[in-house]
Amino acid sequence: MKKTKKPVQVAEQSDSEEELDPEKHKKSLEKLKKIDPDFYNFLEENDENLLNFGEESGDEEASGDEKDDDDLVHTPGPLQADSDESDFEEEDAKPAKGKITLKLVAQWQTELQSETKIKLTTLTTVIKAFNAAMLRATSDDGTSEGEFKVEGSSVFNAVIQMCVLYLPAAIKKYLAMEQSGKDPQKCKHFVKIKGPLVAYLNDLLKLLSGVMSENILTVLLKHLHQMSVYVACFSRIAKLSLKKLITFWSTGEETVRVLAFLCILRITRNQQATLLDMVLKAMYLTYVKNCKFVSPTTWPGINFMRRSLVEMFTLDLNVSYQHVFLYIRQLAIHLRNAIVVQKIENRQAVYNWQFVNSLHLWADLMAATSNKPQLQPLIYPLTMVITNTIKLVPTHQYYPLRFHCVEILMHLSKESNTFIPILPFLVEVLSYDFNKKHKKVSMKPLDFSCILRLAKSQLMENGFKDAVIDRLYGLLLECLANISHSIAFPDIVLLTVLQLKQFLKTCSVSNYTKKFRQLLDKIEENSKFIERERAKVSFSLNDSKVITAWETNIRTKGTPLLSFFENWSKINKIQKRKKLTKNDEIAGELPMIKRQKISDEVVNNPKPEHKGPLVLFPSDSEDEKDDKEHFKLDDDDSPPKAKKVKKVKKKKAVKKKVTQEESEDDIADKDDVVQELSVSDW
Repeated sequence: MKKTKKPVQVAEQSDSEEELDPEKHKKSLEKLKKIDPDFYNFLEENDENLLNFGEESGDEEASGDEKDDDDLVHTPGPLQADSDESDFEEEDAKPAKGKITLKLVAQWQTELQSETKIKLTTLTTVIKAFNAAMLRATSDDGTSEGEFKVEGSSVFNAVIQMCVLYLPAAIKKYLAMEQSGKDPQKCKHFVKIKGPLVAYLNDLLKLLSGVMSENILTVLLKHLHQMSVYVACFSRIAKLSLKKLITFWSTGEETVRVLAFLCILRITRNQQATLLDMVLKAMYLTYVKNCKFVSPTTWPGINFMRRSLVEMFTLDLNVSYQHVFLYIRQLAIHLRNAIVVQKIENRQAVYNWQFVNSLHLWADLMAATSNKPQLQPLIYPLTMVITNTIKLVPTHQYYPLRFHCVEILMHLSKESNTFIPILPFLVEVLSYDFNKKHKKVSMKPLDFSCILRLAKSQLMENGFKDAVIDRLYGLLLECLANISHSIAFPDIVLLTVLQLKQFLKTCSVSNYTKKFRQLLDKIEENSKFIERERAKVSFSLNDSKVITAWETNIRTKGTPLLSFFENWSKINKIQKRKKLTKNDEIAGELPMIKRQKISDEVVNNPKPEHKGPLVLFPSDSEDEKDDKEHFKLDDDDSPPKAKKVKKVKKKKAVKKKVTQEESEDDIADKDDVVQELSVSDW
């Protein structure tokens, strides 16, 4: 066999030598060097084997291992093919290493719920499985490379559910946090679980960043709230999580916002010394960024951010003072530039929603901390900024901004028990000529709650004067009711009474004068009440403590103006709700016309003696008696015949069934809508 095999190999080798002659190859390369030297230099740099072909072949001949070399030359093709196929077959034959199944997840779940003792290996294994699930979620082909592999959506969901529901309690039990006073870093085994815990929290933040569904976000944020004790142990993870949570707090849905704020609050409290300063700055800048545009849909979110931010600032008033002082100073600098440099750009830096909402935030903070001395020195500069904001451009176009600033001052004055002269800013509005005839008619009344400036065209509408009078009346009544218990009430309202009387003399619109005449009567009644109570006083006016006690006693008793304001505010709220609900009902009932066929029959088959009014669209609540009485009133002298009445009755009965079914469908739809609103409402 060997003798027969050698000549075949030699023949094959000779053929190959003829095809690949080194001398011919060298000659062709020398020609190439003369013809195209650039290409030859390129080959010299990038492919030396091609140029040194002859030397390699000579070395191979000198080695004398022609058999081995020939074998190596001829065998690579089939060997490579065979090796690839064999590797593929071996991969198919071997089971996947670390493949997670539902049975394995159930086993881990029982181990996490163990009542005796939680093993470290169980926790690390579960955390690795969560990492494998995260790798599957983030990979392009849906596969995970690592110690474990998660395949299929059911296994993925089972792993995530296991970690969310059972991992926090298992870690807490492993660390024995009840004994260490709920501080993980003081636990004996914290060092062992520190590495896996960091990996798990990083994966959890990645999962939060990739989730878009509100329902899944709420579940994950609740889980993060449970894990926030461990998040605060690592400064890098805490900063990353706070950055993400502040985004949810400012832009998410209502439930997501609340849960994000609770997580922020818990993480910050656990590491208040290191994180509070950063969190206050980031949250305030986010608040200012997201309150640039105000509308009825954005108001709830802005109010929530403002109230939650007030709660964050109250965590440590000594730290908060530095921030509040700095930001009020920035507002004052903007206002000073607008007063000194009379340009539109500087004015717009003050007359915008970000500036007004910032004033609202600091006023709420001063009011919330009125019983603590740290922030009380800042009430005066804040008040000066607000009052000078009103005075910057005191024209009719900026009446809405004036009313917003007055509301802020009233709230600050009431909650901090500080007297602020607010009445002059309201009474000044009465100087406007309300007798002027309007040039345009507006279908809808103006709403000042979401605007700061009125257009010139809106000043010509009839709705402008109506809205100003209503808003001015409500603010004056509330402002006077807040100080109605003051011992100096008759003296404070003296100028207001004189200007109200002047307005009643000059204004000829009865709808406007009627409201302010009633307000004037209540002011005079309250002044007489305070004067009577003041006449009984025997203490000195220099004794501030006794005066404060007397005013508190009068407030608890109640004043005529305060009781009138409370009744008016209740009625006003009810009327606003009725307007909203009526608009919704009208919009919903417009396309629905019921009992049209009955009315058509009545129209098409009238009696010649019929003289009564015809009701085309009777109300849905009418019953048969009302219908009979209606026909009798219409036809007193000639009632319809019995047969026709029976037909009408039958048709009415059929119509009643139809309308009952429709009303039941309407009720069912309304119930569904209410349920959806109640579920989404936090």
